[in-house]
Amino acid sequence: MKQKLSSGRFREIQDELLDKFNASIFFDNKLYEEDIKGSLAHAKMLTNQGILSQDEYEDIVKGLNQVKQEIETGKFVYDIKDEDIHMSIEKRLTEIIGDAGKKLHTARSRNDQVAVDFRMYVLKHNKLISAKIKELIATFVELASKHKNTILPGMTHLQHAQPISFAFHMLAYASMFKRDYERFMNSYERNNLSPLGCAALAGTPHNIDRFATANELGFREPTINCLDTVSDRDFALEILFNIATLSMHMSRISEELIIWSTSEFAFVTISDKYATGSSIMPQKKNPDVPELIRGKTGRMYGNLISLLTVMKGLPLAYNKDTQEDKEGVFDSVENILVSIDILNAVMKTLTINKEKMLKSSKIGHLTATDLADYLAKKGVPFREAHHITGRAVALAEDKGVDLSELTLEELQSIDERIGDDANMSLENSLNSRNSYGATAPGQVEKQLEYFEKFLKDNK
Repeated sequence: MKQKLSSGRFREIQDELLDKFNASIFFDNKLYEEDIKGSLAHAKMLTNQGILSQDEYEDIVKGLNQVKQEIETGKFVYDIKDEDIHMSIEKRLTEIIGDAGKKLHTARSRNDQVAVDFRMYVLKHNKLISAKIKELIATFVELASKHKNTILPGMTHLQHAQPISFAFHMLAYASMFKRDYERFMNSYERNNLSPLGCAALAGTPHNIDRFATANELGFREPTINCLDTVSDRDFALEILFNIATLSMHMSRISEELIIWSTSEFAFVTISDKYATGSSIMPQKKNPDVPELIRGKTGRMYGNLISLLTVMKGLPLAYNKDTQEDKEGVFDSVENILVSIDILNAVMKTLTINKEKMLKSSKIGHLTATDLADYLAKKGVPFREAHHITGRAVALAEDKGVDLSELTLEELQSIDERIGDDANMSLENSLNSRNSYGATAPGQVEKQLEYFEKFLKDNK
């Protein structure tokens, strides 16, 4: 049986059960591209520092490119005894080019090697997820621009509260997703530091240039403290938190799509492209996409809590526990990417039932606050205005109409201080809420301009 690359210390062959328990090769092979990039940068630096010869460097470059090609064409053989992608690539490189391959690991450890690979993966996906969030924001902004005057009931406690525009509602989600975008980009900037050259935990006695490898790999600069660096997984926790928060926001709009698409609401119709049927009830059209997005949120939370729990009691520096850092990140990244794409597609193809929204806005006396505010502006103490409005609502209830449908004469019969300028229509209520950030069409227009500028500035 072949001994492992790192097995010189041991007199006995390790048990196959340990191989199965210890190995990460069958999930961390996702990091092959980052591993090869890191090795190429390390080899270049070692050569520039006189630690490798030019011939050795050229052999390493040629060999690593061959390994990459073998992986991408499916010819590469993963062996559980190699433990991880790092040792697997190094072993194959040595098979191809001989002793030069054994020199590649000079002045580095698997500790900083895995840290740089994983960090590059996370940073790459911070940017990829951010780009998809911008596409999602653009869809919500476009939808809002078409519905500045579409009225629907704004709710608190899932009860009718005040009339708002559908555009205003969509821009609330654009605001959420903008915060998500900023979180991912801020995390990218904060964690764009290179671990390479930290070695096992305390640096290396070799004359290396960490700034050169950092620059070669696109990092801003090297990390400042090697002991912290090799055990730091804050960057992984941050992407998990950011994904969990993004997923929560996506779950909120998904919940509303589910409710809005019911027969009771019928505010929206989800395209047949993104709906499913029932195995037994032929009439059913199920909102499985938003339901699954909502369901995946628990999975995203679980991955975050899992890594937080792994990290909570670890002494410095590296511990094998952190091998459990990657699968949750891979899972969350892959699931959020497809979730963003399909939510974006659902929103782009969504049918908005304006008439049903308007009809629903005439249920629940949404302009009651407007009448109270009107009276307060006339000098009526608000508590008294509140009581008068309650009487007006009771009158509307007796007549079987909405408050917005009472005539001016009917309103004036409640209290003589209600003048001829009183207007309890839904449209007037919408237009009157003209404070900054509010639902009035003019304010919504300003919000649209704000988001359009944001999208333009962050191309």
